Amino acid sequence: MGNRGMEELIPLVNKLQDAFSSIGQSCHLDLPQIAVVGGQSAGKSSVLENFVGRDFLPRGSGIVTRRPLILQLIFSKTEYAEFLHCKSKKFTDFDEVRQEIEAETDRVTGTNKGISPIPINLRVYSPHVLNLTLIDLPGITKVPVGDQPQDIEYQIKDMILQFISRESSLILAVTPANMDLANSDALKMAKEVDPQGLRTIGVITKLDLMDEGTDARDVLENKLLPLRRGYIGVVNRSQKDIDGKKDIRAALAAERKFFLSHPAYRHMADRMGTPHLQKVLNQQLTNHIRETLPSLRSKLQSQLLSLEKEVEEYKNFRPDDPTRKTKALLQMVQQFGVDFEKRIEGSGDQVDTLELSGGARINRIFHERFPFELVKMEFDEKDLRREISYAIKNIHGVRTGLFTPDLAFEAIVKKQVVKLKEPCLKCVDLVIQELINTVRQCTSKLGSYPRLREETERIVTTHIREREGKTKDQILLLIDIELSYINTNHEDFIGFANAQQRNTQTNKKRAVPNQVIRRGWLTINNISIMKGGSKEYWFVLTAESLSWYKDEEEKEKKYMLPLDNLKIRDVEKGFMSNKHVFAIFNTEQRNVYKDLRQIELACDSQEDVDSWKASFLRAGVYPEKDQTENEDGAQENTFSMDPQLERQVETIRNLVDSYVGIINKSIRDLMPKTIMHLMINNTKDFIHSELLAYLYSSADQSSLMEESADQAQRRDEMLRMYHALKEALSIIGDISTSTVSTPVPPPVDDTWLQTGSGHSPPPQRRPVSAVLPPGRPPAVRGPTPGPPLLPIPAGGPSPFTAPPIPSRPGPQNVFAAPNDPFSAPPQIPSRPARVPPGIPPGVPSRRPPAAPNRPTIIRPAEPSLLD
Repeated sequence: MGNRGMEELIPLVNKLQDAFSSIGQSCHLDLPQIAVVGGQSAGKSSVLENFVGRDFLPRGSGIVTRRPLILQLIFSKTEYAEFLHCKSKKFTDFDEVRQEIEAETDRVTGTNKGISPIPINLRVYSPHVLNLTLIDLPGITKVPVGDQPQDIEYQIKDMILQFISRESSLILAVTPANMDLANSDALKMAKEVDPQGLRTIGVITKLDLMDEGTDARDVLENKLLPLRRGYIGVVNRSQKDIDGKKDIRAALAAERKFFLSHPAYRHMADRMGTPHLQKVLNQQLTNHIRETLPSLRSKLQSQLLSLEKEVEEYKNFRPDDPTRKTKALLQMVQQFGVDFEKRIEGSGDQVDTLELSGGARINRIFHERFPFELVKMEFDEKDLRREISYAIKNIHGVRTGLFTPDLAFEAIVKKQVVKLKEPCLKCVDLVIQELINTVRQCTSKLGSYPRLREETERIVTTHIREREGKTKDQILLLIDIELSYINTNHEDFIGFANAQQRNTQTNKKRAVPNQVIRRGWLTINNISIMKGGSKEYWFVLTAESLSWYKDEEEKEKKYMLPLDNLKIRDVEKGFMSNKHVFAIFNTEQRNVYKDLRQIELACDSQEDVDSWKASFLRAGVYPEKDQTENEDGAQENTFSMDPQLERQVETIRNLVDSYVGIINKSIRDLMPKTIMHLMINNTKDFIHSELLAYLYSSADQSSLMEESADQAQRRDEMLRMYHALKEALSIIGDISTSTVSTPVPPPVDDTWLQTGSGHSPPPQRRPVSAVLPPGRPPAVRGPTPGPPLLPIPAGGPSPFTAPPIPSRPGPQNVFAAPNDPFSAPPQIPSRPARVPPGIPPGVPSRRPPAAPNRPTIIRPAEPSLLD
C-alpha cells in the first residue's frame, strides 16, 4: 500500500487525535477519520465488532450508542484495548471494555436513554485489524424514550452533522437490506453534506434477513440506486447468535459461506463481506489522508507557530528553581501595577473595545451618575415653601415680624446641605465597587499562581477598604465645613436686593437653544400591540426638544416633543424583557405622544439608562419626586398666607435656591478630586511601593509561587502537543507524495437521493437495455489493456477458485478497481459495460436481453462451492 511512510499515516492521525483530545479545544484540526452513520439498529456496532473480531460494544434494542465512540484500530502483535480517560489501564478482557463504555456513557448522559456529543476515545491493538479510525455515532431515531428530550431527532442529527460535515471525514452510510433504500436516513444525510458523493461509502447489512425471493443484487452492483464509491454487503450476527455467544470468527466464516452459496451474490463474493470492507476502508482512509496532507501540513505549521511563543518559556522550566520564583514574583507584581494604572488612567495600547474599563466607568460615576443623584435630592417646591413659612413664623414667635429674618434662610440652607451627604457617600461606594472589580480583572493574569492571586486581591482590597473610611470622613468633613459658615458674600450669591426682584420662572436655566445634547438608539416600549409592539428609533435630544427618526441618517422624522413640563420616572422591567426602561411624562397630565400619557424608553443596560437620564438633566428634564405628601401638606395647600409673609417666603426661597446652587457646584467639583486623591491615587502608590513588602510578610515565597495543578497540567499538555506537532510534521515531511493510490471513481447518476423520501424502484430484474444510462453507448470503449479483469480458465473453473467469476463481469470493477491496490488500474467506467471484455467471442452472454431467469453458463462449479 505505497511506501512505509504512508502506512504510518493512520497511527499518526490517531496520535494527533489523542494529543488534541487531551489538551481540549486549543487545537482545531479536522483529522481524517471515518464516521459510521445509520438508523437505529441498522447494525453499525456489529460491523465495528466484526472488524475487531471481539464483542466489546454495548448491545440491546432501542438506542444503545448514546455518545460518539472514536474507535482507533491499530495493528499489533498483542491484543488489548485502552481508553483515553483511563490511559494507565490496559483491558485484555473485552467484556470489561463493554462495561467501561456503558459506565462512561452513563456518567455523562445518565442511565435513562439520554445522549451527549462528548466522545469516548477507545484504542484497540490487535493482530486481526488493519489500521483504521472510525467514529460510531448514535443511531438516527424519531421518537423520544426515557429521559430523552422532545427534539431528540434533531439533537442526534446535529451531532452526526458535526462529524460528517468536515471535508476530512469519510462517511460510512449503513442501511439494512430489509428496508427501502430510498428512505435511508444515512444516505440522505450523507447527500446533504457530500452532494458529489466523493466521501460516501454505502454498506448494506442484514442481507440474510430479506424476504424469500428478494435480493439486493442490483443495489450491490451499484445499478439500482448508484453511489460514486458503490456499496459493500455484510452479514452480521443475529441477536440470537450474540446471545448464544457465537464466535465472531465463526460468524465471518458463515458470512463468507453465505456470499459464496447465494445465487444472487456468488459472482461478487470476493467484493462482499467484512474483511473486504475493512481492506477497502483502510485503503480509502489512507488515500483520503494522503489527499488532505497538504492542508493538514499547513494547519499543523500554523498551530506550531502559535505554540512556539508559549512553549519557549516552558522549555527550560524547572519548577523548584528559587531564582525563577523570585523573578516571576517581581514580574507579576510589577505587571499587576502597570495593568491597574492602565485600566484607571487609560492607555493607547491593548484598548478594550468590548466594554468600559475601570477608569472610564469611574468617569461616568463622577460626571453622569453623581450629578443625577444630586438632582434627585433637589427640594420639592411646595414642601420648601411650607418649611420656609414655618421657619419665619417660628423665628418671630409671639411677635409679628416686620422684616425677613436671616435665621430662616440659614436654617433652610443647612437642612438642604445636610441632604447632600447621602448622594456623596453613595458616589464613594460606587467608585469602590469599580476599583475592586478592576483589581479582580488585573489579578486574572496571576491565575497560574492561585495563592499569589488570592493574597494580592486580599491585600489590595483591604487597603481600598481602609481608604474608604478616610475618604468618607473627608467628604463628610467637606459638608460640615459648608454647614459651619454660610458665606452670603460669595460672588455668585444673588444677595437680598436681587432676591426680592427675581422672578422664579427665570430660575430655570436651559442650555443654549437647539444645542444637541445627545444622539442614540432607544426603543419605544409601549406602542400599541396592534402596531407591532415596541420599536427602535434614532433619538436626538436638544436643549428644547426630543425628536426621533427612522434611522441615524435623520432624514425621516417621526415626531418632535417639546421638553416643557416634562419629567422622568423609573419603570419596572417587564417580566419577559431583558431591557431597562424609564418613562417621560407631562406634569400637567397631558398626552405626550398620540394617545399616550407617557412614553416608555428602553435601553440594553442600566448604565445606558443612567447616561440618558444625565443627558435629560442637562436639558432641564428632572426626575419625578416621590409622592410622600402627608395630610399636613394637604391641609397646608388650603391654607393661604398673608401677602407680607408670601413676599418673605419668596425672597428666602430665591436666596436658598441661589446658595444651594453654589454649594452643589462646589461639591460636584470637590468630590471627584477628593476621591481621586484619597482613594485612587493612594491605591496606585500603594501597589507600586508597598504591595511587594506586604506579600513577603504575608507568606513565604515558595508557597506564594506554587503553581496551580491546572497550570502544571497545561504546561505538560502544551509541551506534549508541541512535540506531537513537531513529530507529525517530520513524519509528514518524510512521506513521498508519489504513493500508490487510486483515483476517485467517476460520477454516477445519483439524482435518486435528491428526490427526498420517494420510494425506490421495484427490485425486479430488468433487461440490459433498460439499465443503460442515457447518452452512454452500450459498446465497450475499446479493448482493455493489461491482463483481463475476469480470467476464465480454459478447461472450466477449478472447484477451489474464487466464486464463479464469469457470471457477472462488469460490476466487479466498481469496487475491485478503485479499492484493491493489487488489481489493474481502472479502465472501465463505474457503470458496468455490458459486453465483458475478458470473454472470448465464442462464449454466449450470461444475460440475454429477453431472458427473465438469468441462466448460468458454468454449472459444474456450483456443487463444488457448496461442498
